[in-house]
Amino acid sequence: MSATIGSGRVTLWFESTFSLKDKRSEVKRITSRIPNQFNCAIAEIEDLDDMRVATLGVLVLSTSPDHASQMLNTIINRIEDLLEISTLGEVNTELYPF
Repeated sequence: MSATIGSGRVTLWFESTFSLKDKRSEVKRITSRIPNQFNCAIAEIEDLDDMRVATLGVLVLSTSPDHASQMLNTIINRIEDLLEISTLGEVNTELYPF
């Protein structure tokens, strides 16, 4: 039996924030809600001390590459819906056969 690992790298831009507290509250809200709605792992992986940008990593596991890709797209769309004080920046996704 084979599996597919789907990874996503999502950049969020904070144009009107002036503190790490604002950024971290938005990131925490997103990283706590997404795993409750989807079977995935998500974390802030870069730019931890930069109040203007956040980079999130998302991982999913599926038995089908199509399903893994669909899951990533759905999660990214949900992240975009949850944004309040930031905007969606660059999004990269990759699939790895396992």
